[in-house]
Amino acid sequence: MTSYRSIYTYVWDLAEEGIAQALAEFRGLGLDTVTMAASYHAGKFLRPHGKSGKVYFPEDGTVYFKTNAARYGDITPVENTMMAGRDVMRELCDGPMQVNAWLVLLHNTLIGTRHVHATTANAFGDRYIYSLCPSHPDARAYAIGLAKDVTESYPVTGISMESPGFAPYAHGFHHEFALNQPNRWLDAQLGLCFCDHCIAGAAKAGINAAALKTQVARDISDYLASDIDFPADMAEAFWTADTRLDGDLKAFLDWRCTVVTSLVAEIRSTVRKDAAVAVIPSVARPTGGAWYEGSDLSALADACGIIEACFYEPGAARVKADLFDIKRRLRGKGELRGITRPAFPDLTSKGDFLAAMQALTDGGVSGLAFYNWGHLRKANLAWIADAMSIFGAR
Repeated sequence: MTSYRSIYTYVWDLAEEGIAQALAEFRGLGLDTVTMAASYHAGKFLRPHGKSGKVYFPEDGTVYFKTNAARYGDITPVENTMMAGRDVMRELCDGPMQVNAWLVLLHNTLIGTRHVHATTANAFGDRYIYSLCPSHPDARAYAIGLAKDVTESYPVTGISMESPGFAPYAHGFHHEFALNQPNRWLDAQLGLCFCDHCIAGAAKAGINAAALKTQVARDISDYLASDIDFPADMAEAFWTADTRLDGDLKAFLDWRCTVVTSLVAEIRSTVRKDAAVAVIPSVARPTGGAWYEGSDLSALADACGIIEACFYEPGAARVKADLFDIKRRLRGKGELRGITRPAFPDLTSKGDFLAAMQALTDGGVSGLAFYNWGHLRKANLAWIADAMSIFGAR
């Protein structure tokens, strides 16, 4: 088991600070790995210790490594313009720390806009251009290509893969807007993909997804045509009832898990054999909600060997509860690594942060990572050294 004490980073922050200076800081905190974004989406980021500015807008949907087009199908990645002058990934790999590549796979508005046919589609046929569909062959080839490309071109110790599944409706685009009250039931219905590949794939599994698509579209239309707003607790209950009592919906959601698991298994079988492969399973909080995106934690652990869970919870008690539930779902399968944010909105005091680190350490996680170097104040970064003392005392 390779040691994994990591800090999540972005290329622009590393380039500005200087590789040697950044690595010296990381090593001083007791870390041994840099997890750098090798493919990423858009954002608007506040950088507390930024030198050339405090707010940064990265180029949407680009990659931060030198790519080989021969490793892809019809969809090829777009290299960030920074790559024209500097290969930070290569510089990191030549340094004294382990390098782990962080890959955002299917959440990509740039690629989705260029390849609309490979994106998810709701029950009305509306395309979600921020979300490539994991059941579409072109999207799958793109995701597999990213993982193969970065592990064969660079001596990274492994990859951490984010967004391998079906993105929820409420997570993805910029300036999302609606003049109706959101709720779990509506968001869940709108987030179901009924593209041709999902309908055909589900049909092969004996599921009448075409009829389900018609039913979902009718239910959404009836709700939007009414003067009713579901309260949050009722919406949660209604959605739970649908998932339990509607046989086709339940089967369809179960089938989505097989799609994502098979994609992760293909990636594991394709990448360099000595590279670790970890899955960041979900944007859901708590992590148990990953099932909606097609992430079956136990099956994914079987498929790739490592679950790298985001313990993005407000307080050590909630971190401990999420850990308990994840371990219950894994039933001893695979390794479990944890990512935390030692800052607002999660662990806002040093005491609470260290209590969460103690809970994760006592709970047997195999590695720890911290998000994100460029976003964290220096005072919060300093807490990590104490966390590593706790983790190292296991």
